[in-house]
Amino acid sequence: MKTAVASALVLVLAYLAVAGLTENFQAFTREQARRLIVSQTTPLLPDTIMLDQHGVEHALRDWVIAGKRLLVIDFIYTRCNTVCLSLGNEFQQLQEFIGSRNLQARVALLSISFDPAHDTPEALASYAARLKADERIWRFATVKNRNDLDGLLRFFMVTAISDELGGYQHNAALLGVSPEGRLQGIEDSGSGRQQEILNLWLAASFPPGY
Repeated sequence: MKTAVASALVLVLAYLAVAGLTENFQAFTREQARRLIVSQTTPLLPDTIMLDQHGVEHALRDWVIAGKRLLVIDFIYTRCNTVCLSLGNEFQQLQEFIGSRNLQARVALLSISFDPAHDTPEALASYAARLKADERIWRFATVKNRNDLDGLLRFFMVTAISDELGGYQHNAALLGVSPEGRLQGIEDSGSGRQQEILNLWLAASFPPGY
């Protein structure tokens, strides 16, 4: 808990510092500011308890560290027919890239749902099957306790707002997490640079001679 509070405090201080340097973010888009904050702070993941698509509990930070792999995260909800479809397509391409180069020992993918009311483990498993997710590379999860969701979204600076159709308007990005459990980078969804960014994150996580 102390680690999570300290990480949150670092993010807040960095946010205020960036705001001061950029005339309260007038020189930056929200996403540019988010990337800058992360690159300057590389905060440690919270220990939020997650449920994967099999209903197995994992403390997020420990899950990443135990895997000893670079983790690429996106935030989705399975009823989404817009942004999440694009994210799913990007992760399918990354899954193919990872598998074709035998990188699965060094990198994994995780899709986190911010709609735990609907996205039960069974719903996540069905969604994973539709996307032909290879579990050795690509996993799905959501928070076990809905009260933890807001804190998790704040940590990753993800915005998800309910819309009039019962869905969500949300920002979309790929989030790189180091094998040590630190958020190390953000890449906009749809940039077309996913493989390039993945290689950069891998190089940072596994330097030559590692």
